[in-house]
Amino acid sequence: MSTKLYVGGLPYSTTEAELNELFAPQGTVESARVITDKFTGQSRGFGFVEMATAEDATKAISALNGTQLGGRSITVNEAKPQEKSGGRFGGGSRENRGGRF
Repeated sequence: MSTKLYVGGLPYSTTEAELNELFAPQGTVESARVITDKFTGQSRGFGFVEMATAEDATKAISALNGTQLGGRSITVNEAKPQEKSGGRFGGGSRENRGGRF
């Protein structure tokens, strides 16, 4: 079963190919993704790498967390599931907003 890793502190110039290349020596990389701003397309300085096995993921965390990439210290840890947001206005029904209908 694959394990998804969060990679923070990336230089804004980091590409997905470079991220894949960085993690490949630690095991099989199933995917590497740099997160970009949806309006500007510029990197947001973090990404996700999916390793093929939990062992590969543990090895990558041990080897790469706190190392330097492009002059920046990167953070590597297991990704947490994304929390569901309530949407733009915090979710809830109209009844909870206290406004008129």
